[in-house]
Amino acid sequence: MYPSGLPFDLSVPRVMGILNVTPDSFSDGGRFLVADDALIQAERMVAEGADILDIGGESTRPGASAVSLDEEMARVLPLIERVAAEFDIPVSVDTSKPELMRAAVATGPAMINDVSALRAPGSVAAVAALGVPVCLMHMQGEPRTMQSAPQYDDVLADIIRYLGDRVGVCVAGGIARERLLLDPGFGFGKTLQHNLALLRGLGQFRQLGFPIMVGISRKSMLGEVTGRPVGERQSASVAAALMAVERGARVVRVHDVAATLDALRLWRAATDPAWQASDAGGSG
Repeated sequence: MYPSGLPFDLSVPRVMGILNVTPDSFSDGGRFLVADDALIQAERMVAEGADILDIGGESTRPGASAVSLDEEMARVLPLIERVAAEFDIPVSVDTSKPELMRAAVATGPAMINDVSALRAPGSVAAVAALGVPVCLMHMQGEPRTMQSAPQYDDVLADIIRYLGDRVGVCVAGGIARERLLLDPGFGFGKTLQHNLALLRGLGQFRQLGFPIMVGISRKSMLGEVTGRPVGERQSASVAAALMAVERGARVVRVHDVAATLDALRLWRAATDPAWQASDAGGSG
């Protein structure tokens, strides 16, 4: 654990590889339900240079139905155990259920990634007791209905206010400030125009004083702009990740680890006067 309380050093942007073990995630749903396939994908992302893997067992795509605790545990826990045993890489568990948070951390994950920002009863207390970092994400509504005419008075101000409020709840509940990351929640209860406004104004979230994590990879907003189906959005995903980093994001959550890291290495070489050729191949 680094002095910041996080499982990685954020002096350079970090790449989180997405590993969904679900039948219905929007991008890779069903591809990694078989344990060996999921482990092969984990090995691929580790080899490509991911800084952390984010493992989730419940789809949060628009329209997704809730999954029982038992089913989510059965999908996630065996994979977390195998990844922890076979690879030297931090693991994040993508869940909103406090019971799974506790069970997962017992097997080795270094971080919680919660799309509901610890709103589920018992979640704040669970994370406070576990003492692990957590990413709080904004979502208007819940996955099944979140894309049904989302509305904001001012999308940037409203989400900054919401995340600030959630930080207050978490700190009051015993979670150390240095263990918090924030995610504006691209695609979670937002129209295309909302998402574009978030990307343009992402730098404003730095006023909250916490590291920003962003997940835009392969999302529908990229398809709406480019006209490309989900399997052909790598270029747009990499461009979006780079734009997010330029606006202050410190962690980007992606499907395409190698391509994203290549872009970030070039960005760092061109923008950091201290960069040396010996830095080539390193994260960021």
